[in-house]
Amino acid sequence: MADVLLFHHVQGLTPGVTAFADELRAAGHTVHTPDLFGGRTFGTVEEGMAFANSDEAGDLDALADAAVADLPAELVHAGFSFGVMSAQRLAQTRPGARGALLYHSCVSVTADWAFGPWPEGVPVQVHGMEGDPFFADEGDLDAARELVELVGPLAELFVYPGERHLFADSSLPSYDAEAAALLTQRTLAFLADLPGD
Repeated sequence: MADVLLFHHVQGLTPGVTAFADELRAAGHTVHTPDLFGGRTFGTVEEGMAFANSDEAGDLDALADAAVADLPAELVHAGFSFGVMSAQRLAQTRPGARGALLYHSCVSVTADWAFGPWPEGVPVQVHGMEGDPFFADEGDLDAARELVELVGPLAELFVYPGERHLFADSSLPSYDAEAAALLTQRTLAFLADLPGD
């Protein structure tokens, strides 16, 4: 079974993120869900971004580092959208990562500001909707395709029909039950296939 560190999206640690973590737990995995927003949740992406960019939010990278400090090295780093920044940074820079699960977002591994090269031998899945303006129109889909090309067989990109962002969060209006079920199925298959399990 895997040890998963799951970072929430910019609307906070919503009941939908917790429910997703619980589905992974029900399959036998250990899932950590740090709350980088101190209990705050937001009704829209825009409200969440306004908070994340404010002084009140504090140093989110430092909060993510504190969340992982006492956890084992052999983690699967996962994140929903905004949380992908923390998950992907840690997957690429913290030694020992077993894998990465990137939902609704992906960061370039070749840009000047990137976190560095993808670590050798670390599998990754990226999930997003083909018409999601945040995923498809802001460079994330291109970054995911680039990652798959660079990493090869250990990288998978799953593109779902539709235009919804955060479609795997069952507590939001953007939830798509069919796509979310497929995402969860693919996630559980990824975790089951990790070396050592």
